[in-house]
Amino acid sequence: MADDARPAPKRLFIETYGCQMNVYDSERMRDVLAPLGYAQTDKPDDADLVILNTCHIREKATEKVYSEIGRLRAHKERRAGEGKGMTIAIAGCVAQAEGEEIVRRAPAVDLVVGPQAYHKLPELIARAARQSGERLAAEFTPQEKFDALPVRTPDGVSAFLSIQEGCDKFCTFCVVPYTRGAEYSRPAADVLAEARVLADRGVREITLLGQNVNAYHGEGARGFADLLAAIADIEGIARIRYTTSHPIEMTDALIDLHGSEPKLMPYLHLPVQSGSDRILKAMNRKHDAAFYRDIVARLRAVRPDIALSTDFIVGFPGEREQDFEDTLQLVRDVGFASAYSFKYSPRPGTPAALMLAQVGEEAKAERLARLQALLAEQQRAFNESQIGRVLPVLVAGRGRRPGQSHGRSPYLQAVHFPDTTARDGDIVPVRILAASQNSLAGERADIAAELA
Repeated sequence: MADDARPAPKRLFIETYGCQMNVYDSERMRDVLAPLGYAQTDKPDDADLVILNTCHIREKATEKVYSEIGRLRAHKERRAGEGKGMTIAIAGCVAQAEGEEIVRRAPAVDLVVGPQAYHKLPELIARAARQSGERLAAEFTPQEKFDALPVRTPDGVSAFLSIQEGCDKFCTFCVVPYTRGAEYSRPAADVLAEARVLADRGVREITLLGQNVNAYHGEGARGFADLLAAIADIEGIARIRYTTSHPIEMTDALIDLHGSEPKLMPYLHLPVQSGSDRILKAMNRKHDAAFYRDIVARLRAVRPDIALSTDFIVGFPGEREQDFEDTLQLVRDVGFASAYSFKYSPRPGTPAALMLAQVGEEAKAERLARLQALLAEQQRAFNESQIGRVLPVLVAGRGRRPGQSHGRSPYLQAVHFPDTTARDGDIVPVRILAASQNSLAGERADIAAELA
């Protein structure tokens, strides 16, 4: 009898650090490698290919990469002793910024691939197997990358869709313009085609991604609001989100769309970074605190139920106690449903790293603790304000307990409720009965009209 057993799939392990853009890139790397027979595994120990998709935003990012390479090298050496191979690839922003140094310092690394070149992974892996060709691919060719990527394979009812990459804003603390390149927007026809494929494959919620997503200016659309409206017309797409936005790109058309398009969720991530005009100027943010407050007021005028998330950097060079107090006052004035806050960390090659009057670590830590306490209080209050409401919840699987379903509210909160009939992708009314710091719990409401 002929042996028709198929060869075992090659195992792929991807470790993803950082933002949603990196999550999207990791998903697309998986898609690129699937035709080569790679199937994902959740353990690096026995993977045939390990990819570290890195982020360069936080302090000591490079050191963390080298530490992880050391652990992987031990697995690689063990597998070599067993007559097996392991290919180690470093991708993402650390690869872009530190690629040549990684090649020099880490012989265990077979490939270094920047965020605009991962579509070349099959070719690079083949070269690595032959021990020929370059180990480093770090070209800035976003259009070429998107043209080369295969059809999407979504994992569930929600999916990321990258529409814009790079940054021209040059905030003095940020490495993105140097690791992701200049702003590039995909043609509207390409974005809409990918959105339709996602809808055809069961995706109900799309999150549009970009370093400055609302700076979108792709061919075939009059701007970001125009693109959002076109996506909203796609049958099957019930919810639209976008991140990360910049305050100076919140156009009149975009603000108005928040009031007129029900598929655009009432939850917006709008980074401010500081409440001090002096610090915002030093950051080169191109807006002041009054401008930010005005954007928030205009959004709430057209969509009173909108909730906001934001980013803060504490201890930026030259930040005085009064500057920090200005930040606390902005938090009190605006009220945030959630926020991400960090101590400033100097990034090599950025203007802020060379600024005098760097703030001491003790002051940074003390200020961050105060800020996070206020933000946590606001997040708890926002979640508790949902108790008694009936929210439309997008179902995305079974809960950890038997007979339980879970999903996401319009405000991106995790919602758990007892139910055995809801299917993934359903949007069901859930009456909220309890709230914690990070999630809501409730029961399915019998009367859908209560959503009104």
